[in-house]
Amino acid sequence: MFEYEMQELRLADLLREAETARLIRQVRKARRAARRSAKDTGEGRVSHDSTRYERAA
Repeated sequence: MFEYEMQELRLADLLREAETARLIRQVRKARRAARRSAKDTGEGRVSHDSTRYERAA
């Protein structure tokens, strides 16, 4: 009986770890998507060359 309870506790622990890992992956994926969409907004620096000025549109 004791071994069964230990197995159940271990299973619950593994399920919690798996859920935490899934949550971390989701958060990282959402952050990456937010960064990528922020790049596509068209706002930010006009030119990547800091020695030259570009006309604003």
